[in-house]
Amino acid sequence: MWRGRWRTLGSALVRVILVWAVSTLTMLALAGVLPDFRLQSGDGDSVTEIGLTAAWGAGAFGLLSALVWPVLVRALLLVPALVLGLLVFFLNGSLLLLALSLIPSGRGEVAPETAVVVAAVMSAVASATSTALAVRDDEAYRRRLYRLADRRRRRTRRGSAPGAGPAAPGLVFLQLDGVGYETLRRAAGSGLMPTVAGWLDGSHRITPWRTDWSSQTGASQLGILHGSTFDVPAFRWYEKDTGEVVVCNRPTSAAELQRRAIARTGDGGLLTLDGASRGNLFSGGADQLALVLSVSARRGRANRSRAGYFAYFCDPANAVRTALSFVAEVAREIGQSLRARLRGERPRVARGGLYPLIRAFATVVERDVVVAAVIGDMLAGRAAIYADLVAYDEVAHHSGPHGRDTDRVLARLDRSLALIARVAEHAPREYRIVLLSDHGQSPGETFLGRYGLTLKDLVRAGCGLPVSRRAGRTRSGAEARAAVLAALHRPVEEGVEAHPERGPDPVVLASGNLGLISFPDLPGRASRERIERAHPALLGTLANHPGIGFLLVDGEVLGPGGRAARLDDPGAAEELLARFGPGAARAVRRTDAFPHVADVMVNSAYDPLTGSVHAFEEQIGSHGGLGGEQGHPFLMWPTELSDPAPGPDPGPGPDPEPELVGAEAVHEVLRRWLREADGPQVPVAPPVGGSSADLAGQLVQEPLRGGGNGGSLPSAGVSARDEIR
Repeated sequence: MWRGRWRTLGSALVRVILVWAVSTLTMLALAGVLPDFRLQSGDGDSVTEIGLTAAWGAGAFGLLSALVWPVLVRALLLVPALVLGLLVFFLNGSLLLLALSLIPSGRGEVAPETAVVVAAVMSAVASATSTALAVRDDEAYRRRLYRLADRRRRRTRRGSAPGAGPAAPGLVFLQLDGVGYETLRRAAGSGLMPTVAGWLDGSHRITPWRTDWSSQTGASQLGILHGSTFDVPAFRWYEKDTGEVVVCNRPTSAAELQRRAIARTGDGGLLTLDGASRGNLFSGGADQLALVLSVSARRGRANRSRAGYFAYFCDPANAVRTALSFVAEVAREIGQSLRARLRGERPRVARGGLYPLIRAFATVVERDVVVAAVIGDMLAGRAAIYADLVAYDEVAHHSGPHGRDTDRVLARLDRSLALIARVAEHAPREYRIVLLSDHGQSPGETFLGRYGLTLKDLVRAGCGLPVSRRAGRTRSGAEARAAVLAALHRPVEEGVEAHPERGPDPVVLASGNLGLISFPDLPGRASRERIERAHPALLGTLANHPGIGFLLVDGEVLGPGGRAARLDDPGAAEELLARFGPGAARAVRRTDAFPHVADVMVNSAYDPLTGSVHAFEEQIGSHGGLGGEQGHPFLMWPTELSDPAPGPDPGPGPDPEPELVGAEAVHEVLRRWLREADGPQVPVAPPVGGSSADLAGQLVQEPLRGGGNGGSLPSAGVSARDEIR
């Protein structure tokens, strides 16, 4: 035993020395090529003295990185992640300046702007060296993981009751945001996602499930984590009783939606017992949180969501690598956008402004932090982990759900899954990995791109309100104006505007290809008769527009050509909505019962042959309403778990299809799987010396390989298999 420990210690010491040596050589090379960086006194030094100076500087920089960096990151914990990522280079450069100031006789000197470059290169080289050494010694990596796992097992035995058996298997729920059932099958079948393909060939099974009318993350994830999608009609909606607009990705709105769901179900959520929530809109009742929107507005110790940043960025090698990847992703997006413009690709939306930064955060920073947090959770032995990886959804909105841009994102997500599966082999308890999505994405040209005006323009024109000159000159705008004048019995003359008696302007909101129209001056939910008295041309203008599929107005569905069907007549409603797929009438009927449903709900047109819709937002890959792949996400589970059962019948009508219907049904399946693991899930060990969130952070920070920069868990895991970028 002692011989093995001395061998391990000696191996670790050799790796530290090798990383130090490579860092020293890197510093010497940079001093030779950068004019503002020197490692010798003004009188000149011998080669030996210069080498010793470089070794001193490299060692001081590595030591400061290990000791000071975690303190700096914790002090900046309240800084937004995007800003923190951009500060990485500045902070690393500051540490290098401090390290050079510690060199005797003032031999080290560098300009501040050059220090940023030197520090970044040294961190990257040290990380690459540590990774290369670990790849050559994979057994050392495996032994280190086993030691971490064994340490957790010993804590479990000390913290468990005498005679307690082994820990029940844990569950890791990984949500691939926006990846539809057919998209995943195509990616696995084409070799784009080999990890997923391998699971499907042996260890896992897959089924599609069907969303509610509101096919978006806010509704689906609230249902999956908290068991209720009630009164979530869209991604954003207007509530007349408060005069507020609720937006699912707004922290205050997410917190309120979570509160309402808990009040309705009487349950804290899927993750209340030893759970972890990573990168989600809602907490699911978990105590361990990272990048969770519903708690992000809190201040102080009540908000542990930002602890995930510390757990990852405390290692400067992680921080530099993520920052470099962030910059590379921004450049990649700019290049892809320029290529699409030069090729004249259609459909296309604007991809400038802040979007390259937003995309880079979703595809790099969020992914790296969430994956590192999940790995820490598994090595800590948590019972239930739910994480959302949003990269595909963000890119598909602007690049389209199918194509080279999104294919690359799917390939990188697959490598993240491989990394998580690799680490799960060394966790202190068995883990079953469940893969799922919250919705899909439907392609199509935007409503504005196809018809030259927005839904808001069309509504205003149909109400006789002023619109922009550009919108008024479109065919849709002119027809709407003519319809208003005819309804008011006025002659159709050029330059004549209709100004009926009216109150406040209607509130028009968009959620993908789902539009919501509310009239603040009409109390309660407006009936069709009240709307037609106030705006006689509006409903006909909307229902007959070629870009609109149907309207919902107070229990009645309106379609083109004057077609109408009451929802309490299932046969007529099913017939009118047949092109939108099975269950469309049920989904619309359920939404119609929500207290905060809009006065007029508008679903865009849908082409079953192409699967395309028209988003009312500037998105060529969209979701939020009915039509196409957006309403068909997937659920993929290990064969050790029981098969999902069809969801509950949501109301009268034809027999349900053999698939899960609604996120609430998915929630019940996941709960059943948690119960199947040999009784109730319990923690592997109680938190020792602090909260379990801090414990996870320590695990992620704990070096797995070698010394110097780059020895933390994420970089170690990457070297076990391909780089997750």
